[in-house]
Amino acid sequence: MSNLKYNENNLAYNLSILRKLKHLSQENVAEQIGVTRQAVAKWETGESTPDIVHCDALASLYEVSLDDLIHFDQKKEGVVSVPPKGKHLFGTVQVGERGQIVIPKKARDILGIKHGDTLVVLGDSNPGTTGIALMPSDIFLNMANWALDAVYRKDNDE
Repeated sequence: MSNLKYNENNLAYNLSILRKLKHLSQENVAEQIGVTRQAVAKWETGESTPDIVHCDALASLYEVSLDDLIHFDQKKEGVVSVPPKGKHLFGTVQVGERGQIVIPKKARDILGIKHGDTLVVLGDSNPGTTGIALMPSDIFLNMANWALDAVYRKDNDE
């Protein structure tokens, strides 16, 4: 299959799944971007392809990047839908014998994480939302300082 045909299939699938995830009808989408319902139906089946202006409007409507709307490959990524703009699923990692993990290269590249960087490990132990998150320590400290400043300002205003 040619690369162009492959991208058209991804686009058609992405348009269909994103519309359904947003609980929109083809008619709703058509009204919001200024085309007919039939045009939306043809885009979702791969019978035709929206032009760049309509792709941009669709990406905005679905809150995804234009690049992901066109190129996101659900089979390759192992997930059903295009992630929201600025959000990423980098895959899975295994915890080593001493609790270590390796952050995927794509994550390090996109987020600018380099050897020697200090990360804060945050956790949630509530049932149903259990998980961990990593955050650069400088960002965490800036947020903590901002929160403390807000509390002190409030105390001084009273």
